Amino acid sequence: MRLAPLNITAYTATCAAGAGRAALLQALRARASGLTPNDFTATPLATSIGRVPQLEQQPLPGEFAMWECRNNRLAWQGLAQDGFRERVAAARARYGAGRIAVVLGTSTSSIGATEEGYRRLGSDGQYPPELRRPIVHTPHSLGDFVQRALGLEGVCATVATACSSSAKAFAHAERLIRMQLADAAVVGGTDSLCGSVLYGFNSLELTSREPCRPFDVRRDGISLGEAAGFALLERAGEGPWLLGYGESSDAHHMSSPHPQGVGARLALEAALSSAALPAQAIDYINLHGTASRKNDEIEGAVVAELFPARTRASSTKGWTGHTLGAAGIVEAVITLLALEHALAPGTLNCRELDPACGPQILRDNEERALEFALSNSFGFGGSNCVLAFGRSRPH
Repeated sequence: MRLAPLNITAYTATCAAGAGRAALLQALRARASGLTPNDFTATPLATSIGRVPQLEQQPLPGEFAMWECRNNRLAWQGLAQDGFRERVAAARARYGAGRIAVVLGTSTSSIGATEEGYRRLGSDGQYPPELRRPIVHTPHSLGDFVQRALGLEGVCATVATACSSSAKAFAHAERLIRMQLADAAVVGGTDSLCGSVLYGFNSLELTSREPCRPFDVRRDGISLGEAAGFALLERAGEGPWLLGYGESSDAHHMSSPHPQGVGARLALEAALSSAALPAQAIDYINLHGTASRKNDEIEGAVVAELFPARTRASSTKGWTGHTLGAAGIVEAVITLLALEHALAPGTLNCRELDPACGPQILRDNEERALEFALSNSFGFGGSNCVLAFGRSRPH
């Protein structure tokens, strides 16, 4: 089914590579990574991370003290970039506060605050008084905070499907608008660094000691990061377009992709179908590209099978790290910047391309006009989502 395209009237992201679109674009052009040696947690693991600086010095404004935590601080910083709050306020005046949905993806939400609560349990087994705020210990903390911060009153939903979460937020919002449950939607997501993520991925032997090297023949694991990103979807306006999406589930394994990439292929084919685009029309694909051995090989093979060799494809996690539930929106923002500024970003830190990953993988940046692009997000448990974007609305 071909979808009616939705206009992306505002978008922004904050991550280790830059705060806001201009800074992120500058980092992409300069090939300046945001990855640094890990200094997070009391006993840091030997790995690299994409940490957003100075969050500890930027508490939420007093009226939002109930939602105070690292994850919501990061979300607040993201909302403050690129005039995003002002664009939402203008949309609220047009449609009414009850007609703008909020659909946000996250994988851990504010679990860092819960970790702190357990570390500081009193002799009575209770959290310290300042952490006895139930809302920050729920998966919906982020959505509840962002809706309040933007003064909205419509549908508010949290999507938690691991690393595809904030990509699937676009799909969820499109359905709400199509069913006339909303006239516009704020989509995106936030995930912040926390012990559960760092130690959890380390226990799975998935983290690299060095900055991640997607699609490199010697890649050996991921670099974790944190980010917040948001987009405003409306039926009409100026700016790029959401043309379609594809979703699928591998139903194969809790943490490994299907060995033949069946779910990834289904999601890619569905995204092309819903956007009414042939594979030959796609100029650029932002790959999930985590730098783990099998994930990159399987994703590269599927892309090589479906797209011509001239299609440009890359992973941008060498700039940002893997931002988990925020990866979908951050990489969607990078894809939109690529369309707007005629830049196909390469694959940072990849020194020797693995030939098993296909001919589409771009190692160096390339300045070229781009009209249509895809953004891949593949999560644990085989939860897949591919977004199709256009620089303009196709006729």
